[in-house]
Amino acid sequence: MGSAADATDMDTFDGVQLALLSNRLDGIVKKMANTLLRTGRSGVLNMARDFSCCIVTANHELLTATESLPIHVLSGPDIMAAWMCKVHPDLKRGDAFLHNSPYHGCSHPADHTIMVPVLDDAGVHRFTLAAKAHQADIGNSIPTTYHARARDVYEEGALIFPAVRVQRDYQNIDDIVRMCQLRIRVPDQWWGDYLAMVGAARIGERELTALGEDVGWDRLDAFAEQFFDYSEARMVSALREIPAGTATHSSTHDPIPGTPEEGVKIKVAVTVDPEAARVRVDLRDNPDAMPCGLNLSESCSRTAAMVGVFNSIDHSVPKNAGAFRRIDVDLREDCVVGIPKHPTSCSAATTNVADRVSNSVQASMAKISDQIGLAECGASSPPAAAVVSGVNPETGKPYINQVFLGRTNGAASALADAWWTIGHVGNAGMCFLDSVELDELRLPIYVHARGFIPDTEGAGRTCGAPQGFAIYGPRVGTMSLIYNSDGTINGPKGVNGGLGGANAGQEKLTANGAEEEVPRVGQVHLDAGEMIVSRSCGGGGFGPPAERDPARVQYQVAEGFVSRDRARDVYGVVLSESGAVSLDETAALRAETST
Repeated sequence: MGSAADATDMDTFDGVQLALLSNRLDGIVKKMANTLLRTGRSGVLNMARDFSCCIVTANHELLTATESLPIHVLSGPDIMAAWMCKVHPDLKRGDAFLHNSPYHGCSHPADHTIMVPVLDDAGVHRFTLAAKAHQADIGNSIPTTYHARARDVYEEGALIFPAVRVQRDYQNIDDIVRMCQLRIRVPDQWWGDYLAMVGAARIGERELTALGEDVGWDRLDAFAEQFFDYSEARMVSALREIPAGTATHSSTHDPIPGTPEEGVKIKVAVTVDPEAARVRVDLRDNPDAMPCGLNLSESCSRTAAMVGVFNSIDHSVPKNAGAFRRIDVDLREDCVVGIPKHPTSCSAATTNVADRVSNSVQASMAKISDQIGLAECGASSPPAAAVVSGVNPETGKPYINQVFLGRTNGAASALADAWWTIGHVGNAGMCFLDSVELDELRLPIYVHARGFIPDTEGAGRTCGAPQGFAIYGPRVGTMSLIYNSDGTINGPKGVNGGLGGANAGQEKLTANGAEEEVPRVGQVHLDAGEMIVSRSCGGGGFGPPAERDPARVQYQVAEGFVSRDRARDVYGVVLSESGAVSLDETAALRAETST
């Protein structure tokens, strides 16, 4: 196999050649993703787009994961590929492996991943392709793939596949397929999603094989090494633009069964050394793993830290193993945000506590410099992102799916207002909101309303998103909703003088319109005519609200997202009857409130 040490002049690439090959590899991953989107059977894939694809080198380094969810891919595919090679040293063309073990690199058990090794004509392993897709059901003990109350992996109940061979010579190993179909509540839906994942990986294999034969495998290896060096150089440049410093931040997940009464307090220490061009994130000063499903897998612990770093620097730095060389993440075993031991449950590892880590890192970066970082994004995951299930009386068939009717919202950055529909910080806006019409066609569901609530944004020089809401329930029959709503008690914080966003909330509406309390985390049953009210968190603001451009406040008022009273009381902006900014009165009010 070619290496950087063996490179000749023919193996050295100029900027144009690097860009061309990088784009060709990105194009392969996009084709894989397009296959999943267009052929996935569940709404989780073909509407919400909760999947990711990537290419990993034979040395198990992430090469490209374009248009993927960060929490799925920054760390994990490297660990999974290494494990696959360890337990299957006899890789052959036509192999495919099903992997979802959170103890061997996967994000959490719900993210079924098809891994395909790419071999050249001599049988040498050159790359590994991964197609990861969140599943609506994986055989958990209750009908959800986010079981936050599970005390261990046994109560969680998921089928765990640590790189299990599911295809040999391009043919399915039916024993594995039969196991899944017998255990999973919606076997036809899972089978369709399985075929979509295999199809995506095989398309990637076909395209990457053609590229290797076209360019030359050794030359493609040399490109990867040079591209990693380029990416590292870009990371060095970005980190040298940041002042030296160390900052800490803590963010607390609301309490649930299996956690302390005060909740799960996550502490993060971030150190930036621009001279050495390194950033270190220390997660070791955190509680031990807990008897619940909130524990992070190793991949999610590392990724959540890296998400906060990449959110705080030049966005154009490539996200691959080259850039990762400059990030150190300190973890310890058996920690709630570290390296879990079997049988610790990591059922909700991609969302709740992971978001608290990312938020704490990006808030720490903002404390180091007022020109970088973000406030806290809203916590995850409200009932508008519940797993819904039941039997449809109109068809007599069972259904189970996760809806994406309105999720938590984005945080303000140093330079820009929030991305409102980001989903959650580890999602990074890559998941889509469901079409109301398609949900109502596919499921026995009625969506009464969804939108945003005025005066709930994290106010600041730049603003966090307002609170989102959704109201829905079963059209016919009885529907189960399972969700893990965080942020009802501990809402998102602002930074550097910015205010926090609104807290989450949830209630049940009875058929006569009365409100009933429901658990923050757990299962709710609704009969036809009853509905759940889901209010997600807002997002934190960045910088003092009184420093916000009055014209931007005027626009918020005109659009109906900020009231005149809030404009005056929080932002110090006075509007005339016509809606224009009264500059003199605004200046006087801001001067008065600043003294």
